[in-house]
Amino acid sequence: MTPKGQAIDLPAKLATFGEHWSPRVVAEMNDMQFKVVKLDGDFVWHAHEDTDEVFLVLKCEMRIGYRDHEVALREGEMVVIPRGVEHNTRAAGECHALIIEPRGVVNTGDADSDLTAANDVWV
Repeated sequence: MTPKGQAIDLPAKLATFGEHWSPRVVAEMNDMQFKVVKLDGDFVWHAHEDTDEVFLVLKCEMRIGYRDHEVALREGEMVVIPRGVEHNTRAAGECHALIIEPRGVVNTGDADSDLTAANDVWV
C-alpha cells in the first residue's frame, strides 16, 4: 500500500498482476477506493444497486454497454455509470482503466458470475 501523500505510479501498479477483470485497490479517499483493472473481452451484464461507479481509461479503448445504447471510451476519457443501471464492459484487446467506487463494491454487482473477483485486494 502506498502511504497517503505519496505519488502512485499506475502503470507500475498494473504491471504487478496479469489477471483480467480483477480490480486491485491502489488508494482510498474517505470511503472511496481507486482501483486499477485490466479488461479484455466481454464482462457480465450487471448493476450496482446502491452506488454509481466511474471508469477512467488509462490505456487503449473500452466500451460500456447499456441495454439501449453503448458508450466508447478512449485513453483519457471517463464515464459515470449511475447506480442501478444495468451495464457491461468490454474491450477488444487489453485495456487498462481506473475504477472509482465505494469500498466493498463487488465487481460483478448483482450478477452471479465466475468473473466475480476477490474484493479489497491491494497492490
